[in-house]
Amino acid sequence: MTAVAVYVHIPFCPSKCGYCDFNSYAMTGEIVERTARAIAQEIRQSPWRGRPAKTIFFGGGTPTYLSESQLIPIIEAVLETHPPTADCEFTSEANPGTVDMPKFAAMRRAGVNRISLGAQSFARQDLIRLGRVHQAPEIVRAVGVAREAGFDEINLDLMFGLPGQSMAGWERNLEIALSLGPTHLSLYGLTIEPNTRYYKLHLRGMLDLPTEDVHVAMYDRAMDAAEAAGLQQYEISNFARPGSQCQHNLAYWRGEEYLGYGPGAVGCFQEDGRRHRYTVLKHPERYCQAIEQGTGLWFDEEWLDEDDLRLEELMLGLRLNEGLSPTIALAERGLKKVLDRGWVEQMDNRLRLTRSGRHFCSEVAAELA
Repeated sequence: MTAVAVYVHIPFCPSKCGYCDFNSYAMTGEIVERTARAIAQEIRQSPWRGRPAKTIFFGGGTPTYLSESQLIPIIEAVLETHPPTADCEFTSEANPGTVDMPKFAAMRRAGVNRISLGAQSFARQDLIRLGRVHQAPEIVRAVGVAREAGFDEINLDLMFGLPGQSMAGWERNLEIALSLGPTHLSLYGLTIEPNTRYYKLHLRGMLDLPTEDVHVAMYDRAMDAAEAAGLQQYEISNFARPGSQCQHNLAYWRGEEYLGYGPGAVGCFQEDGRRHRYTVLKHPERYCQAIEQGTGLWFDEEWLDEDDLRLEELMLGLRLNEGLSPTIALAERGLKKVLDRGWVEQMDNRLRLTRSGRHFCSEVAAELA
C-alpha cells in the first residue's frame, strides 16, 4: 500500500481567538475526555487501517490543550493504524501557554518529532488584542522546553497586519523569532473571516488595521529577514532551513492524498480512479454521538472531476516556489497577461510566481484558469 498523509483534528482551545474561524471550541470537562476517546476509536476503526503514514499532523484547535493521558492514546492509535514510514514526519501544533516539560517529553517518546508553536506575536498588546492566552516569555520558554524534550524541528507561527501593529513592531517580532533559531517559520497576514469576532468589529469600523501598502511592506520585510537568517522560502507563507520544509503541508499543496480524523477534519483519497473528499462532523457533541452510536461521520462529501483537480492543482501549485508542473493546461491569454505584468516567470520548464507576483497569487490563478 502506498504511504499517505494523516491529519488528526483536536477541536479544543483554552479560548476562542477573535480572528479564528477554525473548527475550535473553548470547552472543558467531560466533553473533552469523551472526544479524545472518540477520536482514538475513530482512528482504530479506520477503513484505511494498515496504510502506512508518510506524515502525521495533529492540528486544531490546540492538541496540547489535552492532558497527557488524553493525547498519548490518540498518538498510539494513529501509529498502530497507520504504521509510520522510516522517515515519517510527525508534527503537533502547540500553544505556548499549554506547554509543559512532562507532556512534551511524553509526546517525543511516543513518536512526535516536530513541534509547531502558535506564537503569533511577541508584543503584549498584540497578544491581548488577538485573545491569545500566552505572553512573550512563554513563547521563549516553550522553544526551550521543546528543545530540552528532544525536538530538533521547531516551527513558529507569526501573524502580521494586526490591529494597531506598526512596521517597527513587526520587525521586532521577526528579530525575536529568528533569534530563537527555529528550523521553520510560517508567516501569515491577518485576514478577516466571516463568523469571527474580528469580522463583526471590522464591520463596525472598530479595527485599526494597517493599510494595504503597509501590509505588502511587512510581507516583503519578512522575506528579506527570513532569507538573511538562512530560512529559504518554499511556499508563499512558509520558510525553512534546508531539509526542514513541512512535508505534511507539501502533500496538500502537491495535491496528494490525505486522511482526516477528528471533528471537522477533511480528507481526500483516491477510489476507483477518482478523488473523493469528505468532511467529518464538526461539533464535538454530534461527533461523539456518531462514534458511540456507529452512525455516519461525514456530513459533507464530494467527488472531484478533472476540472476540479486542475483548478486545485493550479491554485495550490502556484503557492509553491517550485511552481506549476509543465503538464497542467493554462489559459494562453491569461498566461500572456501575467507574464507581461511580471507576476510569473518560467524556469526549468515550470511556471512560478515572481517576488512581486506573490502579492497577486489569487489574481494569477484566476487568469491562468
